[in-house]
Order: sequence, then C-alpha cells, then structure tokens
Amino acid sequence: MAILKISNLGKRFGDVTALDGINLEVNEGEIYGFIGPNGAGKTTTIRVMLGILKADKGDATLFGMDAWKDAVEIHKRVAYVPGEVNLWPDLTGGEVIDLFVKLRGSNNQSRREELIERFNLDPSKKCGTYSKGNRQKVALVAAFSADADLYILDEPSAGLDPLMEKVFQECVIEAKNEGKSVFLSSHILSEVERLCDKVSIIRQGKIIESGSLKDLHHLTRTRITLETQKPIPSIEKLDGVHEVEENNGAYSFQIDTDKLNEVIKHLSQFEIEKLESAPPTLEDLFMRHYRVSGGGEK
Repeated sequence: MAILKISNLGKRFGDVTALDGINLEVNEGEIYGFIGPNGAGKTTTIRVMLGILKADKGDATLFGMDAWKDAVEIHKRVAYVPGEVNLWPDLTGGEVIDLFVKLRGSNNQSRREELIERFNLDPSKKCGTYSKGNRQKVALVAAFSADADLYILDEPSAGLDPLMEKVFQECVIEAKNEGKSVFLSSHILSEVERLCDKVSIIRQGKIIESGSLKDLHHLTRTRITLETQKPIPSIEKLDGVHEVEENNGAYSFQIDTDKLNEVIKHLSQFEIEKLESAPPTLEDLFMRHYRVSGGGEK
C-alpha cells in the first residue's frame, strides 16, 4: 500500500524550475532511495512533502492526506532528519532529544538510551560545542526514538564517520523490519545501494530513472577484464562493447548487460586464459546519466 505518492509535482523559484513533473510512490515497509547531486531537486521535493513549501502544480499525499493542507496531522506520523542540523546552542544534546521525543508524544526512555549508546553520543554536552557529526547524531537519535510510520531522511549520514554510518544503516534496516517506511535522499551511492528496495534518480528537477535495483542494474554495463592466447581483432566494433583498453594482450572494456552472453561466446574462440567480471553498480548508472554536466536549483 502506498503511503507516499507524488504526481506531476512542479515547483519554480522565479525563472528557475526546481521540480519539473516529479512522480514517485513509496509503499509501506519499503526503503526508497532518492539520489542525485546537490542542487538536483532532492531537498525541494522533501520540503514539499513536509508541507514547508507549496507546490506550483501536481499532488503530494502522505497517508492519503494532502502534504500542504494536512501537514500538522502528517507530521504526527513522520520523523525527519535534515542534512544540515541546526540545534539550540545552549541546550544539551540530551535536552534536545527529549524535546523532540516529547513533541511526538512518546516517552520510550530505553530506546533513547540504547540509541545514545550505539551512536556514541555524549548527551550532557551543549549543542553549541558539537561537531557536525554529533549534531547529526542528535537528530538521528531523536528520529529513531520516535515511533514514526515514515522516516524522511535528507542526506542523514553527512558528517558521520564510517562506524557511525554503519550504525545508521542498521537503524534503517530495523525500521524496515518493523514495517516502517523510509525515504532516503542521498548522494552516497553505496549507502543507497546497500539499503534501498527502489531508487529514483533526479537530474535538473526531473526523474530520469526509477525502479528496483534489479531493474536499474539491467540498464548498466558490466566491466570485463580479459586475457586471451590469440589477439582479438576489432573488439571495439562488437555490438554492446564500449570503452576498450588494451595493454600487452590484456583487454578491459564494458559490455551492455543484455549483450553479455553473445559477446563472451564470440570471445571464447580466441582461447580465454583469464576473465574477470565486475557486476554493474548503481554508480555506473548514475555516472552515465551525469556524464553530461547538469544540475538545477536545490
């Protein structure tokens, strides 16, 4: 069942089109990745979802309610973590976490303490003394302490070290296992690939690819490294083969996934001695779309 649905969403800032016909749908118990570089439109989309910005056209509904008109009711079921967390400098981290948790009407102290320990956060320090990573931890602890139905996370692991990023990813998986939904906006491709069930790629305010990781990987190319006893004539002219490099009889190239079988069959006649295959990644697809410089207003 879809708990978040966006249809033909558009938003302009003066002469700049920030969002141009965005469509996406997040189902219950799903982790949905929303990727693109800074300025592509990710944060603008999230602000419309949260009722902070009003769209110029299209619809955004959460739990069947309108994102703009029903923002107060929607926020009772949503936990949000921005990529740039600003906190009250004279309050301690623990006081800020308590404030956010109480605003949501929950009081799960054991969960709060567990998360503080897992994120290695000192809650007794004032927020004005925190690094960016520690401010991010405060927001993450507050969000995951809440019993939300949808977590909207906008570059949530910015400033976290690799160990804390792993803790964050564990929390996302735990939320999914409890039947919660997660909307994860990120430019960290490995994070999205590790966590998400579905992905949309946004460029210049438009969705350019959407689908499951399996669907998107089908569109990418596999990297092959090959050594043969016999030289391979005109390998660069084979259908589906790209970016060929040759060095002392060793070949490196990319193959369109749907051409992989027939290309390997053809190459086998040249007596393969060594073959290494690197599976396609989300980054391959992402970089192919962004090879031409692009962007948009954030």
